[in-house]
Amino acid sequence: MSTDSEIILRSLDDPGAFAEIFERHVRSVGGYIRRRVGTDAIEDVLSETFLVAFRKRAGYDQDAASARPWLLGIATRLVARHRADEARQWRAFAVSASASEAAAETPHLASDARLDADAALRDLAPRIAALSSRDRDTLLLHAWGDLTYEQIADALGVPVGTVRSRLNRVRRKLAPPGSHSATRLTWMAKEENDGAYRAGA
Repeated sequence: MSTDSEIILRSLDDPGAFAEIFERHVRSVGGYIRRRVGTDAIEDVLSETFLVAFRKRAGYDQDAASARPWLLGIATRLVARHRADEARQWRAFAVSASASEAAAETPHLASDARLDADAALRDLAPRIAALSSRDRDTLLLHAWGDLTYEQIADALGVPVGTVRSRLNRVRRKLAPPGSHSATRLTWMAKEENDGAYRAGA
């Protein structure tokens, strides 16, 4: 199986080959975007993400086997143009249905871990929304983009030390009032299918 870097390199001579990058990553990138800006803006941001990626493919780092961090970095920068949509999404998190109502979902989706994560997300939504855009981008690439510190650094074009510093600061800011320790980020559990984007859904 070809790596993403091999496909992108091939697409320089055969543009149609880039469609495989879309097929490989549309679900994860779309899921990340949906959680950032909601369903109303996802189509615009998702389409623009892959269009920008296609146009900039000649500058892709061929040492990077996976294009996902690169694509999520592009998506994150595009989300900045949709701050109003993101603000609405955070308000929706804050007033979303209670965990008991969520339990009525399809059984395979209503796991205890998911309900705990949803409840914690609602509780912390105002504080996450109040983070600086840089800190919030870093947090959500880690929690929802499922990127490592090194991949986040590549996606945002910053040193790894900056990523570590931002996440440490975020942990302190999200810690419960009166707490003397930084909060863990396990409340943003990454279920395999949670937030997956499905074309036409």
